[in-house]
Amino acid sequence: MRVLIAGGSGFLGSALSERLVHDGAAVTWLSRTPGGTRAPDTIEVCGYGALAPEDAWDAVVNLAGAGITDRRWSEARKRELIDSRLGPTRTLLDWMRTCTDKPRVLLSGSAVGWYGNRGDTPLTEDGDFHDEFAHRLCAQWEAAALEAEALDVPVVLLRTGIALHPDGGMLKRLLPPFRLGLGGRLGDGTQVLSWIAREDWVEAVRFLIGLHLGDAASAGPRGVFNLTAPAPVTNAEFTAALAHAVGRSVFLPVPAPALKLALGEMSTLLLGGQRVLPQRLTEVGFGFRHPRLAPYLQAQRPAAKHPRT
Repeated sequence: MRVLIAGGSGFLGSALSERLVHDGAAVTWLSRTPGGTRAPDTIEVCGYGALAPEDAWDAVVNLAGAGITDRRWSEARKRELIDSRLGPTRTLLDWMRTCTDKPRVLLSGSAVGWYGNRGDTPLTEDGDFHDEFAHRLCAQWEAAALEAEALDVPVVLLRTGIALHPDGGMLKRLLPPFRLGLGGRLGDGTQVLSWIAREDWVEAVRFLIGLHLGDAASAGPRGVFNLTAPAPVTNAEFTAALAHAVGRSVFLPVPAPALKLALGEMSTLLLGGQRVLPQRLTEVGFGFRHPRLAPYLQAQRPAAKHPRT
């Protein structure tokens, strides 16, 4: 099995790459700076400009894009977030239009931000959206990827929740203040967090690739898949579970006005929420290893226990 991954060096892409290599797959990372990309010896690196019609991969996983929470959302930053997703996706589509041996599936990144702030309404893949920047960003990214369908390349859209693992992402950022007993809920704490253990995210993508490359490849599923655990939590529940996992108590909440002042429009990611459910993953037979948050955080042992303060 040959797999091309755009964004392979990131938090999710690196974990997926490691798992696929363990399976015996030949993995190639697609990079804007191939000369400066450090990859394991088991992984090749290819530049976008080096894609050629004779190149052939069985599956393409498109995860390229600037971090949505890395900086405050100025108009220039919004443009960068959009361009960093649409540019690589369009380059992949241009290559697919010329290649003689097209991929058997394109799995393209997206996020539960597609649904916008929907409160506590249960949302499956058929759910509606609230129109805001996060939705428009994801919608444009998905639309660009779906152009591959006209080339007879099946497209699977990965609407990913907050991926959790101590090695990176949101959990790594939160561990230092929580270890110091400074972790607290955000706003009123009722906003719903749709999360997924990184291990389950990797296994879900691997599972979906297998549905397209296995014996029943012609029947592989297409369209949207919510990559979220089946049991979303409120922000208050997340805060309590993480504090318990590191053996600390919950500190004072961060008021909503303070977050809005500090983060501007980006605060909607923290003060809004959506209860996103993985209906289609369940329907195709995927089983979660970590369906519930508290046991997962406990199993990670993210810090040694300290006396409660």
